[in-house]
Amino acid sequence: MSGTRAATDGDVAELLAKVSQGDRAALRAIYVRQSTRLFGVAVAMLRDRNLAADVLQVAFITVWEQARHFQPSLIAGDAWLTAIVRHAALQAARARGREIPSEDTTLAETAIDPDALDAMLASDAGRALRDGLMALDPACRRGIVLAYVHGFSFPELAARIEAPEAGVRSALRRGLAALQAALP
Repeated sequence: MSGTRAATDGDVAELLAKVSQGDRAALRAIYVRQSTRLFGVAVAMLRDRNLAADVLQVAFITVWEQARHFQPSLIAGDAWLTAIVRHAALQAARARGREIPSEDTTLAETAIDPDALDAMLASDAGRALRDGLMALDPACRRGIVLAYVHGFSFPELAARIEAPEAGVRSALRRGLAALQAALP
């Protein structure tokens, strides 16, 4: 992890600690620093700028309410914020009934850090994640990617791969445990 990235993560973690104590200025600072990136995550998932804006608002309310649960020893601040936005976007997508492809050509202009995935994959943790995924059974790897990257629910996964939902849950749980064991 580069020094700049580590400093950013530390800053977000410090701000989240202040938010957990009711510091509205800290929440505002997080919003200023992270909202463009987080909005991009929501738009990429939902393909609807208006719904993504609503999701971002819900996510920041969640940050305000849940900041006391943030544990910087377990997850980077940026990742924690992204997880909250991702969860809110998935709930919004499920509430409206799955993602709907959009013909909106301006979605490509949404600010998303284009180097984020490359930087993550180039890091030691990214290589370990890729290697861990590649070591899994192909069906398990596919299920994990569909669930945790593309946002499929367990019932949707079960229907897609024509397997019982309980079996899908068990397979993903085992796969995630193996993946976690492979990570540093």
